[in-house]
Amino acid sequence: MKNYFKILIIIVFSNILFSVANAGSDGNIELKSNSDTSEVSDCFEKVNRGIFAFNQGLDKVIFKPLATGYRKLPQPVRSGASNALGNLGNVVTIPNNVLQGDLKSAGVNTMRFLINSTLGIGGLFDVASYYGLEKREKEDYGQTLGAWGVGEGCYFVLPVLGPTTVRDSIGSVVNVVGGDAWYNVTVANDTQYFNEADYYFSKIMSGVDFRAKNLESFDSLEKTSLDLYSSVRSLYLQDRRKKIQNLDEVTETLSDDDWEEVDTQ
Repeated sequence: MKNYFKILIIIVFSNILFSVANAGSDGNIELKSNSDTSEVSDCFEKVNRGIFAFNQGLDKVIFKPLATGYRKLPQPVRSGASNALGNLGNVVTIPNNVLQGDLKSAGVNTMRFLINSTLGIGGLFDVASYYGLEKREKEDYGQTLGAWGVGEGCYFVLPVLGPTTVRDSIGSVVNVVGGDAWYNVTVANDTQYFNEADYYFSKIMSGVDFRAKNLESFDSLEKTSLDLYSSVRSLYLQDRRKKIQNLDEVTETLSDDDWEEVDTQ
């Protein structure tokens, strides 16, 4: 029970960094006609707006300054950290590739994980790309449930955790309690080389890395949006649907590009 309480705190800490920034990359709100999200119920909207405002306050006081400081680190340091975090993300992506029947992506991601974990020194260097194994899209259990035909359910905003749906929340629980091999190695089992602190640190750093990549884009949306809450809600739902359907079209949401690409924009 103690470990589950700890992991809940870390998920709360890291997910706000993703959710508060889930906005347009250029500040424009462009919803595609084939991605209508109007049928998703916004349960308890008044309460959701209050929680959203609370989360925004936390972002301004804690998370944005932390991400701003991280942004000032040398680019090779940020790239190495981002590569390593992305490599760890494959332990969740691979089983979801299998569950969705995408065995080709599962194979590519497995090879990427093995090569980058060894030749890439724990994932600090993306050696697999040099061998033609290009990075694939991330997958999670919420996306898998969506691919299986499970509807979003009610949209709501959690304190600190931010925007989610019933389906994505169930997916997050599955990820924490048994679907994350990195969690099993570091927290659930007493291993010789890793401990639970390594898991917590990686989750926090994932959030910081993502938030730092998107400082300008969220600032732009915040300044130009007439209703930031509605914009984030629409963009969150649209982005989740795009990922579930594996669409090639670009949704006007934040990306998680490599730092080399971010710095040249």
